[in-house]
Amino acid sequence: MTTFEVVVDVATGWTSPTAPRELDAPAIADQPDLAAWTQSLDGAARLGLHGRTLTQLVRGEPVLLIEQAGEWVKVAAPWQPAPEDVRGYPCWVRRSHLAEADLPRPPAPANQIDVDKGQITRFAGQFIGLPYLWGGTSRWGLDCSGLVHLAHRAAGAVVPRDASAQQATAIPVELGEEQPGDLYFFARDHGVFHVGFVTGPRRMLHAPEDAPDGLPGAGCIEDAPLSVERRGTLYAAGRFL
Repeated sequence: MTTFEVVVDVATGWTSPTAPRELDAPAIADQPDLAAWTQSLDGAARLGLHGRTLTQLVRGEPVLLIEQAGEWVKVAAPWQPAPEDVRGYPCWVRRSHLAEADLPRPPAPANQIDVDKGQITRFAGQFIGLPYLWGGTSRWGLDCSGLVHLAHRAAGAVVPRDASAQQATAIPVELGEEQPGDLYFFARDHGVFHVGFVTGPRRMLHAPEDAPDGLPGAGCIEDAPLSVERRGTLYAAGRFL
């Protein structure tokens, strides 16, 4: 299987080649301008990324080619584990954002190494105030599971890309026994939909999609007590070794 690496700062992964909107042009340019793109997105435009973006791939990250369609390629990202594909998280990216390369040695799964939870949480804390971005895994925008994934990867450990897979992989912790650096998971009938770092009893560092005043799509990363709504959907706690 042909292997590539990302040769731009951030290659956004899409659900299909037709998913990007006209306003997403800066993100899919041959040299993407993530600053211009994210700064142009208001709350409604950010909500409109649902069903369009899936994840982001950062410079130097390896991918495996699945198929090609014109200027686009479908790839699997092995450093972003996902239950839907054993090869890695699948998404569509621009071919111009990639170059052929050998597959490097992957980081270790988080449950196979001794990770410093304090270091990971401190890294995540540097993004407080950063606007939420559906599918975001970079300093230009993060979603809830993207924050958890990026912070662990910065410590040399791999965790799954999405919140539900993170919960399924984490070591369960009894609610009430959680410690700073563990993870809170939140669920509704359709399953786990949100995750954040425990920073204190019923307090977490996380990336909410909506603002504290309820404005849709205007959330920013925060370290705050669980709201009444969050407490109502708190499902489980877990940790990675």
